[in-house]
Amino acid sequence: MKKINYTVVAEAGIHARPAGLLVKQAASFKSDIKLLNEENGKEADLKRLMAVMALGVKQGNRIVVTVEGEDEDEAYTVLESFLKENF
Repeated sequence: MKKINYTVVAEAGIHARPAGLLVKQAASFKSDIKLLNEENGKEADLKRLMAVMALGVKQGNRIVVTVEGEDEDEAYTVLESFLKENF
């Protein structure tokens, strides 16, 4: 299992358009991928847009993405890069 710890710097937090792109990225992998909002303790399957939106991730929130499965190394690299570029 790999973990990405990240603090959201985007002013709008994780909102609809980039969240949709993030979910699309996650869905391209076979691994089990979860997103945890450390501010409220809520966790969601990163492959489900409505679940991700329900986390209410705002600017300054610390999040943890966990990746576990056969392609976790590639998923980790791609998702970490995506977070840094978009959030």
